[in-house]
Amino acid sequence: MKRTVLLILFCFALKLSFSQSVAESSQTKTEELMQTGNNEIKLNIATSIAGLPELTYERLFYDNMGAGISLAVSLESVENMKERYQALAFYRLYFGKKKANGFFIEGNMAIIGQEDETYNFDYLPAKYLGNKTSANFGFGGAVGLKLLTRNGFIGELYAGGGRLFGIPEYVNSTDPSFNLGFARVGITIGKRF
Repeated sequence: MKRTVLLILFCFALKLSFSQSVAESSQTKTEELMQTGNNEIKLNIATSIAGLPELTYERLFYDNMGAGISLAVSLESVENMKERYQALAFYRLYFGKKKANGFFIEGNMAIIGQEDETYNFDYLPAKYLGNKTSANFGFGGAVGLKLLTRNGFIGELYAGGGRLFGIPEYVNSTDPSFNLGFARVGITIGKRF
């Protein structure tokens, strides 16, 4: 009887220790997968609310750096938003303890399409010539914070800006409606895989 009870207690203790090691190994595998994923896809909520939804893909090269591309297209009318599209390539350097996590700085370059009304001011009153779209190239930077959950979901906050070059000749450089720079603002959610 004593041997039977001891044998049952030994089997029960063995079962508990085995199940705990399986649970710990599955949690370790999940954390390893999160740390080894090198691709991220994200949606910028802040610009989506403003009418310029932005999707971003980022590839992580090392634990502390990554590069990516963001694409955005305006859903608003020209009267409400001059910016029609945006393609932005970026490079980030991370300062967190985990892989590509925590505080980061970003350098970027952008191609931004703007549509503006054009007028010929040789006539009084000025003669309306129609809308023209121009693509401008620019450089900029941003700072931000990336937060990562255990199951690989991402949240980011960042802010910055940049300067556009190559302003078309039909634009009056003192015209406040034409953007000479661009804002880099984001509240993003995404997934690392």
